[in-house]
Amino acid sequence: METLNLLLFVIEAVGYFTLMVTLLHFRYRLGLGMFLTALGVMHFMETYLAAVFYVSVPFGIVSPGSSIFFAGKLMMILMLYLQEDAAVVRQPIYGLFLGNLLTVGVAWLLQWHSPVALSPGRAPNFDFLREMGWLMVWGTALLYLDSIGIILLYERLGRYFKHKVILRFMICGFALLTFDQIGFFGALYYFAGVPADAFWGGWKAKMLAVCIYTALFAIYEIGIRRGAVAASARPISDIFSDLTFRERYHDLLSRTGRDVLTGLYDRARMEFEAPTMIRESLRQGQPVTVVILDADHFKDVNDHFGHLQGDEVLKAIAARLGTILRASDRMFRFGGEEFVAICPATDHAEGLRLAERLRWTIASSVSTPDGKPVTVSVGVATADEDGIGFTTVLSAADERLYQAKKIGRNCVVGRPEVAVVG
Repeated sequence: METLNLLLFVIEAVGYFTLMVTLLHFRYRLGLGMFLTALGVMHFMETYLAAVFYVSVPFGIVSPGSSIFFAGKLMMILMLYLQEDAAVVRQPIYGLFLGNLLTVGVAWLLQWHSPVALSPGRAPNFDFLREMGWLMVWGTALLYLDSIGIILLYERLGRYFKHKVILRFMICGFALLTFDQIGFFGALYYFAGVPADAFWGGWKAKMLAVCIYTALFAIYEIGIRRGAVAASARPISDIFSDLTFRERYHDLLSRTGRDVLTGLYDRARMEFEAPTMIRESLRQGQPVTVVILDADHFKDVNDHFGHLQGDEVLKAIAARLGTILRASDRMFRFGGEEFVAICPATDHAEGLRLAERLRWTIASSVSTPDGKPVTVSVGVATADEDGIGFTTVLSAADERLYQAKKIGRNCVVGRPEVAVVG
């Protein structure tokens, strides 16, 4: 019987992962809502099974609700973060947190009703609702901490295992599910009287689940998402329709999202394209550098010579930037006198050299109407060393831009361990 239970344990884990990853993989076709809904609807069942449903396996007493489904949910949240970014993954984290609190609140309010028994022996069990309510509150709080913790740990591990995504995935699972087992078992012991022996069996089961999910994640990451080419059995006319639409879309896209003054891509286009550029480069195992430039004392130019002359200076800066950047790089006007460059396949050292070329070129070739050189301050950050999301990396670069201005302007600042250039 223990062997059969273990076999069912593995089958349930494989089935859960396969279904959820299928929804995640086809999220652009099916809609991300299907994945998020499937992720959230099982939380009550997971908590209930963790409280009352246990089976015996060769290494102890375990609950599939906690060891398979809750562990799987946490690993799915991390996968969603890897596929998308922090702005997307925070939706299920906060949604699950608020939704489960709402469930508990409704259950509490229901106890104030005077229910009518429609059939003998079918009266509502308020003791059960109260017990599950407290477990739901505690489980929801742990899920919130687990979800944030697993993402932060994944980011931190990137400093030591830059391109070892699968290893980081596994370590995060081991660490956060150990934390969760300690936290949730305490509640089970207090509220449900679960014996201490179940702690070790549950912990071993969660570690086994992490191994299973990591193996399946590796198969998906290497064999499906990176290497597979989607086949299509649709009529060839449908394919040509798609190609025609895509061609027209890209043609329209190339003519929109431009800053009227400088001709560079504008901020809206940056917010649309930059996250995708970073994700794709990291998926290919390549670093991406973000460079942010700000013209020094530009307000003085406008004040002394007028905004029309200031606009001419901005156009001259944009023109010089275009002569330095490579074909694969993208330059955007971030706002006012600030510019942002996204440089794929560029590590931090290369990014600093590129930024210094940009700084030197502008200082040596752009001047105000009275002949004084125009200088820029530059901040540089690199994914995945400074984070894997565009917002995170841009924030790091912006902080270094501020440092560059603080230490005297007309210089380039990168990570603290890298010397200031300029």
